[in-house]
Amino acid sequence: MVPFLGFAKAEEDKKAVKADTAVVTEAKDGEEAKGAFAFSGYLDSYYMANFNKPASRSNMGASNARVFDQKSGQFSLGLVQAKVAYTNAKSEAVVDLTFGPNANLGNYGNALFSTALAIKQAYFTYKFTDKFSMTAGQFGTHIGYEVIDAPANFNYSLSNLFNNGPFYHAGLKATYAFSDKASLMVGVVNNVDGLGDNNRAKGIISQLYFKPVENWNVYLNYIGSNEANTDSLGKQPDGFYQVFDLTTSFQVTEKFLLGLNAAYGSQKGDYQGTGGPLKTESWGGVAVYANTAITENFGIGARYEYFNNDNGVRGLLTAAKTGTKVNSVTLTGNISLADGHILVKPEFRLDAYPKLSGAGEAQQFEDSKGAWTKNSQTTFGLAFIYKF
Repeated sequence: MVPFLGFAKAEEDKKAVKADTAVVTEAKDGEEAKGAFAFSGYLDSYYMANFNKPASRSNMGASNARVFDQKSGQFSLGLVQAKVAYTNAKSEAVVDLTFGPNANLGNYGNALFSTALAIKQAYFTYKFTDKFSMTAGQFGTHIGYEVIDAPANFNYSLSNLFNNGPFYHAGLKATYAFSDKASLMVGVVNNVDGLGDNNRAKGIISQLYFKPVENWNVYLNYIGSNEANTDSLGKQPDGFYQVFDLTTSFQVTEKFLLGLNAAYGSQKGDYQGTGGPLKTESWGGVAVYANTAITENFGIGARYEYFNNDNGVRGLLTAAKTGTKVNSVTLTGNISLADGHILVKPEFRLDAYPKLSGAGEAQQFEDSKGAWTKNSQTTFGLAFIYKF
């Protein structure tokens, strides 16, 4: 396994990010009751050149074309993370704080300031047995292949599947490990991406993990909830939001990894006060990943993604606020320095949307004169990450 490949993770590494299990120094014998602390974090910044040279210097296009790397033609701060974990033989507590522009974007349901100090995660776990544990608090979502943490992803820019799915949950979840090759998680949470709940209904989350063969990890994920705001009389309108998600990775060789993320979502009724379809409408997409290590300190990876929001139920929309779809290709290098503490990521990305017909029809992206004449966007840049 090559650690700096990002997604070349063993099962334990995957769980450390997706299932929010911090990696800490184990307490020995008499120290078990006392426990152990672990401190970690990272900071990142980037420069992204946009070949459309948009007048606004924004990579966002008509609506949500990017998640975090939103600015072009300027050096930009991403996110600063400070994470503390305390673990003993029967329990674990994690406080995961983030700072900076991306802290707002990643915790938008609770953003209070333009540059946020955000609680990304704050939860604790009690291990009833070696196989059964429960976790309470705010924790990162189990859904999706990519995560907010820049060092854990091979690609710096995040996928549309990530951008249009949940970011985090507040609630209670339980995990049972049938063996080291299979486990099941089930939980109850508030509304999507919010500490407080916008109604009395609760969401259900679940994840089935299994390892068919060595080096092949499969995660089947689900969330279902009623995201409708209560009406003026305090009644709960009908509605639902749900996502079925498949995440899998296979370490083909020590230096070559393949990954896949596929999701299908559907929605009916209001979504947290923003409105929604009167009948059930769906959205979905698929992303394929391939990463390889060229040398000990250099790797290269590609991602192809197709995302379809033709029904307009998620945030990826045209300038006229109607549904659309996109094909994206991302090619990322990964240069590891200072014994893996510094990551430099040169990245090329192309996003292609349908060309809209009609005289004066606004396309998806802005040109250098501020006119919406482009249906595709090409960016090239560098990301600078320090992890500790």
